[in-house]
Amino acid sequence: MRKLPILVGAAVALATAAFAAGDPITTRQLLMDNNGAAAGLAAAVMKDEVTYSPVIGKAVIQAFAATAHAYGDFFPEGSTDPARSAASPKIWEDAAGFQAEIEKFMASADAALAASGREGPADKAAFTAAVQPIFEGCKTCHEGYRLEN
Repeated sequence: MRKLPILVGAAVALATAAFAAGDPITTRQLLMDNNGAAAGLAAAVMKDEVTYSPVIGKAVIQAFAATAHAYGDFFPEGSTDPARSAASPKIWEDAAGFQAEIEKFMASADAALAASGREGPADKAAFTAAVQPIFEGCKTCHEGYRLEN
């Protein structure tokens, strides 16, 4: 029963992303919304605003991994619109650097998945250790490839 909310959330996220697939800006915004929700829950756990459980840890890490592996596919050349997107033109000017950030995101999410095991990180300390590299990557990518809002 405790897996039902995770499955429903994943199905909604995938359906929404599939619906928006024709519009890369909307799709990547929806993926970042998913990432932001996962980051918000992770931060709440780390600040003791939400009691940690392995189910929460696993759900957060799976959400990060799903975004990490999909996100880079939605930056075709010319898919920038400052009125709709915070994507910096540097993404296309420094495609190799941006790709390196995406690969770092995937690697840190994959490492967190591996560390979390089947049931999720055993405790808050293990969860924090697993997600901290993801947060560090988010920061460097946003600093280099996101416009100020």
